[in-house]
Amino acid sequence: MGKTERVDVSRDSIRIATYNVHKGRGLDRKVNPARVVKVLRELDADIIALQEVPCVREEASERDQSHFFATALSYHYCIGEKRLLRSGKYGNVVLSRTPVLATYTYDLSRRGYGRRSCLRADIELPNGQLLHIFNVHFGIAFTERRYQARKLVSSSILTNAELSHPRVVLGDFNDWSGRTSRFLSTHLESVDVRYHIGQRRSYPGVLPILHLDHIYFDQALQLQRLTLHRSRTALIASDHVPLMAEFSLQNGHS
Repeated sequence: MGKTERVDVSRDSIRIATYNVHKGRGLDRKVNPARVVKVLRELDADIIALQEVPCVREEASERDQSHFFATALSYHYCIGEKRLLRSGKYGNVVLSRTPVLATYTYDLSRRGYGRRSCLRADIELPNGQLLHIFNVHFGIAFTERRYQARKLVSSSILTNAELSHPRVVLGDFNDWSGRTSRFLSTHLESVDVRYHIGQRRSYPGVLPILHLDHIYFDQALQLQRLTLHRSRTALIASDHVPLMAEFSLQNGHS
């Protein structure tokens, strides 16, 4: 877990985003982490789940993007390794304005396919409430995704009896058929993107033909707004664009 200077948050809502940054490589094929930072600043989200992030220490910023992003934004951060990358890590990252109290990495790999994992970050909100954030990046093959979805909702991860606070599951599910996503929606609330943004497709950002990025949440959270961030910079910084949900905060939870 990385630590940066704490940033105060006084709103009565919390903004949570998911964004596959594609290793910082944009549609122009240039690796430009500073461009991703610009998109993250535009979001102004309190918690950001990132996928496909290189985290190689003691190299240039484009190879240690988790630290680069967190430092630029003065956010706390944690890393969930998907696979090793030149003596470093590569995978999921969670950025947070408020402290990350604990992190867990769950192996979602299926034999015969590449390594996949789920990063859980327990984050303290400004009102003292705790959130369990699950950041995932599922595989390409249907059988692989189905296995990963079932493992994710198992009693060892998402339906663990020890989880007593609201859960948010988000990330790149690589699920163009919708079958895996429907399986998850039997356990959590599913954001209906058509209701909020007027369209179902969100990937790729320039000319959307698929819906790969999803956000699921507990009924204890009240969704206020969902936005697909398609700024000029976001449309070129990665093949994905950020998806962000805003939830109201209730007082008296811990």
